[in-house]
Amino acid sequence: MKTKNIFIVLFSMMLSFTFISCETEDNLQPEGEWELSSPVILTPEANQSIVLDQDTPTESVTFSWEPAVSSEGYAVTYEVLMAPAGTTDFSAPFFTSESSNNGTNTSLSISYEALDQALAFSGFPANEAAQVSFAIRANSLSKSSLSTSDLSITRFENEALPQSLYISGTATENNNDLSQAIALRRLTDSNGELSNVHEVYTSLVAGESYKFYSERSLPALEFGGSEGNIVSFGDAIVASDSGQFRIKVNLDTNTYELLQINFWSMVGTPINGGWGGDEPLDYQGNGVWKASINLLETGGFVFRANGDWGYLLKRIVGTPNTLILEGDAGNQGLNVEDIQNNQTGLYFVTLDLSAEHYTYSFEIDDSVVEPIATPAQLFLFENGTMIEEFSLNGDTFSSERFIAMQASNTYTLNSAADGSGTSYSVSGLLADSATPDSDLVSDAITLTENINSFSLVTDRALRFSIDFSAPELTWTYYNIKLFHWQVWDDREEIQMTYSHPNTFTVTSNLTAGSDSKFISPWDLDFGSDNPTSLTGNLINGGGENMLNIETDGSYTVTVMLNDDYQSGTYEFAQ
Repeated sequence: MKTKNIFIVLFSMMLSFTFISCETEDNLQPEGEWELSSPVILTPEANQSIVLDQDTPTESVTFSWEPAVSSEGYAVTYEVLMAPAGTTDFSAPFFTSESSNNGTNTSLSISYEALDQALAFSGFPANEAAQVSFAIRANSLSKSSLSTSDLSITRFENEALPQSLYISGTATENNNDLSQAIALRRLTDSNGELSNVHEVYTSLVAGESYKFYSERSLPALEFGGSEGNIVSFGDAIVASDSGQFRIKVNLDTNTYELLQINFWSMVGTPINGGWGGDEPLDYQGNGVWKASINLLETGGFVFRANGDWGYLLKRIVGTPNTLILEGDAGNQGLNVEDIQNNQTGLYFVTLDLSAEHYTYSFEIDDSVVEPIATPAQLFLFENGTMIEEFSLNGDTFSSERFIAMQASNTYTLNSAADGSGTSYSVSGLLADSATPDSDLVSDAITLTENINSFSLVTDRALRFSIDFSAPELTWTYYNIKLFHWQVWDDREEIQMTYSHPNTFTVTSNLTAGSDSKFISPWDLDFGSDNPTSLTGNLINGGGENMLNIETDGSYTVTVMLNDDYQSGTYEFAQ
């Protein structure tokens, strides 16, 4: 009997489940077999004119509508959308918000302030009537319906100024990524209150453009302009020069100004030369400058821009390390003083002028390599063969001549002519430079005591200075240019190509009746001992301009210099 009862219960449950399943399946109509009506707009009325009162920013405009209906009774939610007048698809509205109660109510009240900001972010001018279209969109499952109308909204009389400002564009350090836009610092006024003046220390790229934004995303207030004038939603500003700048924006006067920062330097008691000295810092990016500086004494100092005493960063009185330009302190209600230093020795000095704070800091530079004992002699070996003996002055060995070296060979330094003494090497490649085509190219790399060989990145003739007290090896080379002109100010400066050994060549179109000279401005200036000839001898700092081109055409020009770079020969071949 018990087993029979269990069977009856189970059978009843199965019938019940089957019945429920069938009813549920019947209730879920296939997509497209039910309808969603459109909401009916009640307020505002079509083409109604609304004036936003700046004195009552919390008052609101109410959008209301009769509900849309799903033919199957599914839940419906609503959104209010706005776009410039004439919009029909509302795929990119400048304003969107779900209705009250998480989108279920058939009304939405929007404050005057919120409406004015939405219009401002879309570029509608202040104190003018903006012609807009608005829509009520009903959403139910995957279906939606739309009702639209038009409206005139007059914005606040005065433009709302942003509390924050950012710079972005192809000219800036953020790679034109607005989400990574660089913040400007908002300055205070003489009462210590926040002003509408913003500034930033950053770098720009000539020929590229930038704008100022109120947000790190769109929509936002945008400011472009030109020639020092800011224009709301104006064209992007084009940078005229590359380098680092202080950019100051005044939203009260709708102006901007740029001060190019060629360098910041530390000046004062702690450095070599004191107040008459100058220790430049290197730009690191993102408004930060840094250098390793030997602090010789304790005492006061300042940071100076471009060697100009009119641009001094001093410490704000009462702060441990906060800085301000001395000339701006009074305008911002602040007092300043010379910065005090209590350390001596080698320190990394960092000047941080990013928007969050203008500060300085010291950090011990423990990256310095200890001096190496200076040998009595020093020799350069190429592939194991001695090719140069350096002359000694104090702790520094040097070569008077330019030593023609090749990238395919290996080099070593040794204190003995037969290579049996102490060996020395360097920490990098020779002739390796970020600016290889400059007139004079030089770099200092760390000298080490070991048996490792070293090499060049490319064939070059190098002159050396090797300081064992630093310890570092400094290499130097010159590039030679063919100067060719009829009018000096319109001259061509044609870069020549180096080849081993001490040879420079170029093929170029030359003009009859023109003067020519071989120059590396302005250390090397080679004239000819036979200026009308296509071949001859060269004299650095002497000779005459060559007047040897009688026929226009393409010429291959070759210069072969002696290793002192004071003389050589040349040839023009058509």
